[in-house]
Amino acid sequence: MRDLVREALDFGFSHAGLLDVSTLRPRAEVRDMCAADRCQAYNKSWVCPPACGTLDDNRSVIERYRHGLIVQTTAELEDPFDYDAMMAADALQKQRVADFREHLRPDYPGLVALANGTCTICETCAYPGEPCRHPDQAVSSMEAFGLVVSDVCTDNGVGYYYGPNTITYTGCYLLL
Repeated sequence: MRDLVREALDFGFSHAGLLDVSTLRPRAEVRDMCAADRCQAYNKSWVCPPACGTLDDNRSVIERYRHGLIVQTTAELEDPFDYDAMMAADALQKQRVADFREHLRPDYPGLVALANGTCTICETCAYPGEPCRHPDQAVSSMEAFGLVVSDVCTDNGVGYYYGPNTITYTGCYLLL
């Protein structure tokens, strides 16, 4: 498993660490934040609540796994309001998560990838009227699974804050 950390770093992630899947605790209060629709994706995407399943559904998914990997992309910001750099880092992390998932699939065909924010593969999600157009590529977020990202990082000895004028996006993989 430690080789996966090195692979992730070589792949371009800024930080990576092993994930003890038993530390993942889906929480209702995270889903409550989703329902408040601050990110404007609630009930608008197949990979966001409520379409991504209940917390019990997500617990059942998590419980099938024993190992995992946390991956992060950190970017430098010109100032705390550098929206362009934030969005570029967000997109870069999503792309890295997707690309590394494909890299891992031959060895871990049943893996689950969780990324940052809602899926952005399609300009407009087919939800709820039609099935997902890209179910093999779509990725839920850690928050959609009810996870407090900072707690997941802390519980697994992975940093979460890397200094002023930085932003870090976090994802993970659940591996059998």
